[in-house]
Amino acid sequence: MPLFTCPRCGKDYLVPLAFCEALLAGTPLQAREGSESVYVAPCSDCLIQKPNLFSALPARSPEELVETLAECKHARIERIVSTGHASPDGFWYDQVESEWVVVLKGEAKLLFEGDAQPIHLEPGDHVTIPAHRRHRVESTTPDEPTVWLAVFYGE
Repeated sequence: MPLFTCPRCGKDYLVPLAFCEALLAGTPLQAREGSESVYVAPCSDCLIQKPNLFSALPARSPEELVETLAECKHARIERIVSTGHASPDGFWYDQVESEWVVVLKGEAKLLFEGDAQPIHLEPGDHVTIPAHRRHRVESTTPDEPTVWLAVFYGE
């Protein structure tokens, strides 16, 4: 069995080649010495972890915390934590991917270019943002973290 490196924790571990080939979609490519590159899944320790979206929330941070939870060729899932953050004046997101985003905790105001008023998002509210639909975060709650779950995907 070949030795690979876990794409999440960096630990080296043995993996049956059949296991690697069964998980071609959405797993990172790794090269083996003297052989072709193969796709490698996270190690068993990382696969059985039970992380919580509300754990390790920073009390206050100068920057938004953006953590990629999962990704593959055509999609990426991120946890975003904002505490009183907003887009800089004059800045508009203009993304090549579409985005579906939900507020899980806290509140936020999201403004789309051309709209007079921002959308007020509370826990459970979600919105789909088409690719290249310019938007900005007007505000997030200043006294508690706003936790977003964002799914970015291609056409």
